[in-house]
Amino acid sequence: MSHGSIAGRVAPGFEPVADAFAENFTAHQEVGAACALYHQGHPVVDLWGGLADRDSGRSWQEDTICLVFSAAKGPTATCILQLVEAGQLDIDLPVAHYWPAFGCNGKEAITTRQVLSHQAGLAAVDGELTLEQVLAWDPVVEAIAAQAPNWEPGSQHGYHARSFGWILGELIRRISGESPGAYLARHLCGPLGLRYWVGLPATELPSVATLVPPVGGSDAVAALLGADSLTARVMGGPSGLFGYNEMWNRPEVLAAEMPSSNGLGDARSLARFYAALIGEVDGVRLLGREQLARACEQQVRGPDAVIFHETCFGLGYALQPALAPGAGERSFGHPGAGGSLAFADPAAQLGFAYVMNVMQFNLEGDPRSAGLVKAAYQCLKAN
Repeated sequence: MSHGSIAGRVAPGFEPVADAFAENFTAHQEVGAACALYHQGHPVVDLWGGLADRDSGRSWQEDTICLVFSAAKGPTATCILQLVEAGQLDIDLPVAHYWPAFGCNGKEAITTRQVLSHQAGLAAVDGELTLEQVLAWDPVVEAIAAQAPNWEPGSQHGYHARSFGWILGELIRRISGESPGAYLARHLCGPLGLRYWVGLPATELPSVATLVPPVGGSDAVAALLGADSLTARVMGGPSGLFGYNEMWNRPEVLAAEMPSSNGLGDARSLARFYAALIGEVDGVRLLGREQLARACEQQVRGPDAVIFHETCFGLGYALQPALAPGAGERSFGHPGAGGSLAFADPAAQLGFAYVMNVMQFNLEGDPRSAGLVKAAYQCLKAN
């Protein structure tokens, strides 16, 4: 099908999703994007369009991938949950049981459950680090292991924007012997044939869409969330190195492993990933029913100590109402900074993903993903 510069495939009955996708370009300043849906284990929407690079005019292709920021947290949490299901990780034992150096300065009793649900009090990474050190892995995880918590662990929850990936990634590394990106590639992406990476191979660089930072850059985020010191330390950290700017287009940033923040993939792969969490996709299911049900039990809900508005988390997955207005109440997944969104709704047997390259921050929520979600559910009701 073709809708102007939009290409892809839409199953009969799902045409309204294509209309909503097209509307994002005409009404919501979309530059380049992709959207995909799986229903009952099968692909029903696979759309892409616009520009992968606004300056050169390079068009978004079927194999274009893009940075999804915190939508990466869903696959990363799933790696941890696979280790739990295999009996290799007990989320109620102290993290220090698996990572002895972590057990100091008030972190002795912090559990993996607390990390997964943003209760560990390690939202901001202390220690002065260079970007090179952060991208190198060991220095940043050593800094986390040495520091004291930002608050009494377990006393409240606050979004661990980047540290989430480093702490869980180090657990994956210590338990499996593989880096988190290598574990992900072998156990999640390989079996399902996903184009999704944490730690991008150099051969895939030509496929990457160029990120368009938000108007006002990081200042826009500070204005949205408040420039409170903990919030600024979390969202800009470690060491104030990270802003929502052109740095995220740098090859060394994409090649590093930041399992909370720098996943790169296409919508097709993320929708397929979530479909394979709630049922079989081509014979592959990523987690058993019981493990998934435990992962989707609400662990925390309420005002977030870092980003202030209400957040709700299971074991690593964001739960409603944190995903999108109109998504089913049992939905789980994760949004990403600037607009990306991927989730599953087990009740509707839906896997949903939307990725884009122009970042937008909107107090009322992103109208682009909201419109796509609304259209998807209208189609499910009508079919």
